[in-house]
Amino acid sequence: MSITKESELIGMQKASEAVAITLREMSSYAAPGMTTKQLDDYGAKTLKSLGAKSAPYLTYGFPGHTCISVNKEFCHGIPSHKTILNDGDLINIDVSAELDGFWSDNGNSFVLGADIHHHQPLINASKAILHKAISQIKGGVRIADIGHLIETESKKQGYKVIKNLTGHGVGRSLHEEPSEIANYRDRFNFTRFRKNSVVAIETFISTTSTLAMTLQDGWTMVGNKGGYMAQHEHTIVVTDGKPIILTVMNGI
Repeated sequence: MSITKESELIGMQKASEAVAITLREMSSYAAPGMTTKQLDDYGAKTLKSLGAKSAPYLTYGFPGHTCISVNKEFCHGIPSHKTILNDGDLINIDVSAELDGFWSDNGNSFVLGADIHHHQPLINASKAILHKAISQIKGGVRIADIGHLIETESKKQGYKVIKNLTGHGVGRSLHEEPSEIANYRDRFNFTRFRKNSVVAIETFISTTSTLAMTLQDGWTMVGNKGGYMAQHEHTIVVTDGKPIILTVMNGI
C-alpha cells in the first residue's frame, strides 16, 4: 500500500506493533521441552490480546497462527504437538497479522539456549545484512540493486541466498505489489521503491541451498541442498531518506 494520510500511517503502526510485540514475546517465551504448538498457542493468545488476527490463517487457511520452523526447516513450519524444542535449535518464527484493516509482517531466527551447533554466525550475518539493506532503501532505488547488495554481502561472509523466497509489499493485505523483493539481482526486475509505500524486507541467508522446496505437508519448506537458513524481516515505510521501521519493537 501507499501511505496517503496520517490515519493510514497510524493504522500501519498499530498493526506493526502487534506483530512486533508478538514476535518478541514468542522469541523470549520459547524454551527447551516446549512444543511448537505450545509456542504457537502463546503467540495466538498474544495477538488476540492486542486485537490482531493471524494473517496466514486468514489469508491461506494455514494450520496455525504463526509459522515456526526448526533447524533444517527453512520457513512455513506448521506448529505441532510432535515437534519438541531442544537446546541449541535454530528456530525461525514468522508473525504476520491483520488489525483494523491493516496488515503487517515480521520474522526472526535465533538459537534456543546455548549455541552448541554454531548457528550464531549465520544469524548475525542475516541480521546485519537486513539492516544494511534497509539503510539503502529510499524512493527511486531499484529493487534489484537491494537484492544485489543482499547477495553480495552474503557471499562476502561465506553464505548463499534463497532465490525463490522474497520480500513483498504489504499493508491492505498480506502480499501486495511489489510482489517480489528478491535477495539477489534480478536483472529483469526494473521496479523501483516508491516513496510512502509499505514493504516487508526479508533476508533468506543459507549455508548450502539456493532454493526452498515444499514438503509433502504442503507448507513446510526446506533447502534443495540441505543446510540451514536464517530469516529476519521488518515491515518498513519507504521515504526520501531513512525508512521508517514499523516493526522496530521486535528488537531485531
